[in-house]
Amino acid sequence: MLGRLLSPRRARQFQRLMRNGKLTLLCLFLTVIMLRGNLGAGKFGTPEKDLDEIRETFSYIRRRAEPRRVLEEASIAAQGQPKSIDSTRIGSKNYAEFDITKILKDEDDGVEEFKRDPSQPYTLGPKISNWDEQRGEWLEKNPNFPNFIAEKKPRVLLVTGSSPKPCENPVGDHYLLKSIKNKIDYCRLHGIEIFYNMALLDAEMAGFWAKLPLIRKLLLSHPEVEFLWWMDSDAMFTDMAFEVPWERYKDHNFVMHGWNEMVYDQKNWIGLNTEVSCYGIVNGHWIFSIVWPQWGRRKD
Repeated sequence: MLGRLLSPRRARQFQRLMRNGKLTLLCLFLTVIMLRGNLGAGKFGTPEKDLDEIRETFSYIRRRAEPRRVLEEASIAAQGQPKSIDSTRIGSKNYAEFDITKILKDEDDGVEEFKRDPSQPYTLGPKISNWDEQRGEWLEKNPNFPNFIAEKKPRVLLVTGSSPKPCENPVGDHYLLKSIKNKIDYCRLHGIEIFYNMALLDAEMAGFWAKLPLIRKLLLSHPEVEFLWWMDSDAMFTDMAFEVPWERYKDHNFVMHGWNEMVYDQKNWIGLNTEVSCYGIVNGHWIFSIVWPQWGRRKD
């Protein structure tokens, strides 16, 4: 019919145009399907729903690109009150305005604070001379709290902690929360107990040394624990299925990462790498007779 209305040349051009138009419409249809699957509803919703979800997707991408505070609270100031009113008088709970010294300040109970004589040598506590015997006697009297929960599975206490003060950037508090959740999940999967500390047990052992009185206190308070595992707050498990080969460390008292050549051949203590943020301690007399007398010194 086209041959009757148009010349053969015009007919071929029109047919080519129709074929290209069909191909263009097919490509347009596939493009819409792809956009709906990635940005739109993805479930063949209404155009209005697609538009809302596309707008929400781009808004989410924009929010991720901008630095934002993780913790946000709505202002509790009553409407109609002037902004010059002190927020502490109305009990503001805003993260940025909260005064941390209110909860860190010790209560004044009227008792004068003990001040140690600086001329006397500093120790973490009284000397422990027969801890293995005391611990063995306690385990015999308390069979419901064995130091091994299986044939080759010791009772392990994972210890970690952080400062009671909030981080300067709320993002730090967010990652602390993710870190402790990571440790709790690992301990739950592998039958390990966990202890999170935020207290300073010794004012003279602050900073990185604060873990020493804590570990000593936990070992003495929990004789049922066979192996204490310290992990820094910024250390995380990347393989949740990894099981520590406890049988390999049955004849050792202290487990720490290091380099054999530097430690044993060069006799260099720098080969002991504490930057791995974790180490293990067996609950026994060795740790109280060897390690604590060497580490139990003032921070300066």
